[in-house]
This record gives sequence, structure tokens and C-alpha cells, in this order.
Amino acid sequence: MQVNPDDLLTIGDVVRRTGVSASALHFYERKGLIFTERSATNQRLYPRHMLRRVSLLIMAKRLGIPLGDVAAVFSTLPTDRAPSHRDWQRLSLAWKAQLEDRRRAIEALEHELTGCIGCGCLSMKACLLLNPDDSLGEQGPGPVRLQNTTPTRHSRRT
Repeated sequence: MQVNPDDLLTIGDVVRRTGVSASALHFYERKGLIFTERSATNQRLYPRHMLRRVSLLIMAKRLGIPLGDVAAVFSTLPTDRAPSHRDWQRLSLAWKAQLEDRRRAIEALEHELTGCIGCGCLSMKACLLLNPDDSLGEQGPGPVRLQNTTPTRHSRRT
């Protein structure tokens, strides 16, 4: 069977190709993350290029990237045609800064996991030196030393 980039795929085709459930595809569509066309019989038909969006959604989910962040990046892509190489490059540049921030935050956590993170617990000898009398608590809630070492341009505090 010859594959054409202009093919329209049924929901079953997309489920088989991506491994994402039909209910998840419906959810992504309601959130405006993917788009469908409708057949004369009102069947959802997915442009083949939606496979790339779904695949990026799978990876974002695995990496813990919030759907809102993905939606913001996807909003730069055209919805009326398959994105061009230039469109994907633009998206990549926009997302790169967010991914670099996330990488730095993970690296900071990895390096500080067995040391003082400034959370106020004072349960380690290093905490008594780096955070005497929980002085870092004056800078705000949570693991202050980790938050101060990671860019917050795209980060969300929870």
C-alpha cells in the first residue's frame, strides 16, 4: 500500500499508528491540539500530518511537559495545511528555550538531591550551613535553592 502525505486517516488508523486511545484523541481535539476533518457521513478524518502532533504530545506527556505549554507552541503552527519544514524550525526554536530550562532544572535537582535544597527541613548537616535558622524561608516557599538556580521564564511553580 502506497502512503501519501495528503491521506486522510480514520481514528482507527491513528490509534493503530500512534498507540494513543480514541478517547485521548478526542480530548486532544477538544483542547485544540489536533484537528480533524469530517466525511460526508460525519466520520472524523485526520490529516496524516496530525501523526506528528500526536507523537509530540506522547513525548511531552512522557517528559511531564504540561499540555498548556504544548498548546502554546502548537498555536504557532498552521491548522489549514501540513506544517512546512520552516514551520517546524520556528516551533523548534520556540520550544528549545523551554526544554533547556527544564533540562537545567532536572540537572539542578540531580546535583542537589542529596544536599540542601533550601526547603526548611534542616535535616542534613549541609542545611545548617547553607540555610542557618531556615533563613532561605524569607525568599519564598518551597525548595528555594533549586528555584533560584533554575530559570523561571517558562517554569510553573506548584
